[in-house]
Amino acid sequence: MAPAADREGYWGPPTSTLEWCEENYAVSYYIAEFWNTVSNLIFILPPVYGAIQTYKDGLEKRYLAAYLCLTAVGLGSWCFHMTLKYEMQLLDELPMIYSCCVFVYCLYECFKYKNTVNYPLLFLLITYSFVVSIIYLNLKEPVFHQIMYGTLVSIIVLRSVYIVLWVYPWLRGLGYTSLTVFLMGFFLWNVDNIFCDKLRALREKMPPVVGAVTQFHAWWHILTGLGSYLHILLSLYTRTLFLKHRPKVKFLFGIWPVLLVEPPKKL
Repeated sequence: MAPAADREGYWGPPTSTLEWCEENYAVSYYIAEFWNTVSNLIFILPPVYGAIQTYKDGLEKRYLAAYLCLTAVGLGSWCFHMTLKYEMQLLDELPMIYSCCVFVYCLYECFKYKNTVNYPLLFLLITYSFVVSIIYLNLKEPVFHQIMYGTLVSIIVLRSVYIVLWVYPWLRGLGYTSLTVFLMGFFLWNVDNIFCDKLRALREKMPPVVGAVTQFHAWWHILTGLGSYLHILLSLYTRTLFLKHRPKVKFLFGIWPVLLVEPPKKL
């Protein structure tokens, strides 16, 4: 997928096993893939706010971990797309596996009593993360990583659908929005990979700002970042409902959804 129009930049020749459709160093001498880099802000800033709010509300630490893991994915992806170095690629891809394992644990423990730990599930997810990491570090095959990541996402989707269909059907809007946004991102990720040559040719005929709209890998970041964030809201909403709290989705500045959780009413 590496294009002919790439330029030389601050970080030198790419060493990653993947390159994307965005032209290298086209916007900045210091950032290899500018739009693919800055689009990671959606993985970084909203989850940091969510982590702070979770801490203030005194909620379970695993949801704090979920938000921070999503932030780690964004920071790793930022470093990867900024440099296109193999070491930075690992900072992007491996946290994707680890964060999904945290999401799985949170979602499958929504209906357990407080202060309980599911040690078998914890062991299974840690083992999965460890085995995938070891194999990927030796294999260096992106398709392997994509399959392992997709497996975790499928498990999350199945559990989410179960919750919104049979447990808390009034959460369907939140659950289906999360899934739809994520799938839209996955669709654009494939378009960016398959039609890269045509997209590059099209961008050559467009003003730079207009051409930026066709950076579909950046849209993958934006949409999957939003979808993942909404998934944490769904998981946390489900958990706090089970614990008899009073969760409410509010919109920060009238735009961005956040979850505010009030403690149970005292009898």
